[in-house]
Amino acid sequence: MTKRARTWTASVLSAVILLAATGQMRATERDGQHDFDFNFGTWKTHVSRLVHPLTGSTTWTEYDGMSVVRKVWNGRASIFELEVEGPSGHIEGVGLRLYNPQSHQWNLNWANSSVGMLDGGMIGEFKDGHGDFYGTDTFNGQSILVRNGFSNITPNSSRFEQAFSADGGKTWETNWIMTFTR
Repeated sequence: MTKRARTWTASVLSAVILLAATGQMRATERDGQHDFDFNFGTWKTHVSRLVHPLTGSTTWTEYDGMSVVRKVWNGRASIFELEVEGPSGHIEGVGLRLYNPQSHQWNLNWANSSVGMLDGGMIGEFKDGHGDFYGTDTFNGQSILVRNGFSNITPNSSRFEQAFSADGGKTWETNWIMTFTR
C-alpha cells in the first residue's frame, strides 16, 4: 500500500471513529418512539394479582374493569389509566410513559390512588414485538428488582406481566398479570 493510500485509509477510519463517537452513525438504531401506539384507546382489562408476593404463596385474586391510554406529545409519551374491581377491592392507578429519543428507551412510572405518589421509573424498550422494562423497588423492607413485560400484542389485545426478584435477577416471580381486549 502506498503512503498516499495509507494516509487516505487512516483519514477515513478516523472520520468513521469520530462520527461513531459523536452518535452521528445511529441511522441503523431503531427509533421506538411509537412502540406504545398499539395501546392507545379504551380496553376491557382483566387483572390477576398474586396476593402475597415473595412469600411462596400461590393465592391469586382477580379484578375486571377498564383502562384508557391517551397519547401525549404525538405518541412520544402516554397516560395509562386503570380502574378495576374484584373480590379483594377496587384499584385505581395511573401510568406515565415517557420516550427518551437519545437512548431510544422508555421510562415507565406508576401511581396507585391509595398512595398518591409515582413509583421509581422502569427503563426499557421493545424488541421483536416484546417490551421489557426493569427497575428497583423496596418490598416489605427488602430491596428488589422489578421487571415489566408487554407481549402478545395485536390490534385488539395484549398482555402485561410484572415480576419481582429478591435475588438480584437469578429468579423471578410473576405477581401481576393484565390482559387487554377491545
